[in-house]
Amino acid sequence: MTVKLLVLYTQPDDPDAFDQHYLSTHGPLVDKLPGLERWESAKLVAAVDGGEATYYRMAELYFADTDAMGAAMSSAAGQATNADFEQIAPAGSRIFLATLD
Repeated sequence: MTVKLLVLYTQPDDPDAFDQHYLSTHGPLVDKLPGLERWESAKLVAAVDGGEATYYRMAELYFADTDAMGAAMSSAAGQATNADFEQIAPAGSRIFLATLD
């Protein structure tokens, strides 16, 4: 069963600096995850429901199953990616695990 990690980044203090690091450093780290089938990232531009724009950016990382995801995240590349997430993620950022039906 395909699974994905859904990463939601809250609003950074300096959006330009965040984007620069995210696109030039974090993205290339994600690219190195073993077993990663594909990933996408998008900047959130509006809360269509009129609510607060809590999140700034999202990423979706797809894996064949939870074993593949676990292996990727426990690899050296996964540890480096997680360490960078811890460095750049604004307070309140979240990571969710989702299954695709």
